[in-house]
Amino acid sequence: MSESDAEQEIFLKSNGREPINSSSASLAILTSILWGGTAVSISFSVDTLPPAAVSGIRFAMGTVFMYFWCRTRGSSISIKRSELFYPILLGFFLFAQIALCTWGIQLSNSLHATVLINSFIFWTFAIEHFITRDFHLKRSQLGGLVVAGMGILILLITAGTTEDTSKRDPATLSGDLILLLSGMLLGVKIVLTKKAVMQMNPDKVIFWHDVFGVILLAAWSLCFETVELKAFNTPAVLGLLYQGIVVAGFCFAMNAVLLTRHSASQLSAFNFLTPLCGIVLSILIRGDALSIWI
Repeated sequence: MSESDAEQEIFLKSNGREPINSSSASLAILTSILWGGTAVSISFSVDTLPPAAVSGIRFAMGTVFMYFWCRTRGSSISIKRSELFYPILLGFFLFAQIALCTWGIQLSNSLHATVLINSFIFWTFAIEHFITRDFHLKRSQLGGLVVAGMGILILLITAGTTEDTSKRDPATLSGDLILLLSGMLLGVKIVLTKKAVMQMNPDKVIFWHDVFGVILLAAWSLCFETVELKAFNTPAVLGLLYQGIVVAGFCFAMNAVLLTRHSASQLSAFNFLTPLCGIVLSILIRGDALSIWI
């Protein structure tokens, strides 16, 4: 039995509800921090490249990463017809969520994107509490979500004010609403990923959902976008490499492994670091405005 098969067997026995230990916590914290730089790297890429093309290239690199990841771990990526449902479904969610995220960042800025994309936590908790019953919200947790929700509402109301119009990337209400929708789709996708890795090896799930997502993103870009070679300047390329290797590759792989052991709600608790790191990076690297509302 390979290491990945052993992990899958452990998951099926534990039903993905093991307590968080120090190694899982460290890995969850690392991936959360790395995810914090995603919106900033996307901002540099969409300065010169169209959003769907950026997303497609990002996940094409992620797919290559996952291929070698699977080979290194001894995970088979051979897929049966009976296993296609979840990879195709997740590939569609990947296409929709990532395309909306990249488009929203182009219309708004990386700072607002960092906050609004992480609204997926609301949807993850809601689905696992009310629908799948995998997690029970305590009153203190519900209160925290209400306060956080009020913060997001204030952020939407203040989008496009004169407070940040002098900056490089002023926030817009249209861009923020698109980012909020992307966050909702991400929350649903995380719960679906957990269901998928209960039935398939997580490496296989992520590899094939990347493949189908890239096909959809490439088709959309070819039909509706124009990509010029001169648009691949140094900032755009560096942004693409970060998105493709670090985020779409390493972070997605680590998240899938963690989901085999712990509930999505347990892991989501560590994601408070992502918006904090993203905010700091957006201000320091991208020069986004730090308003009182942020």
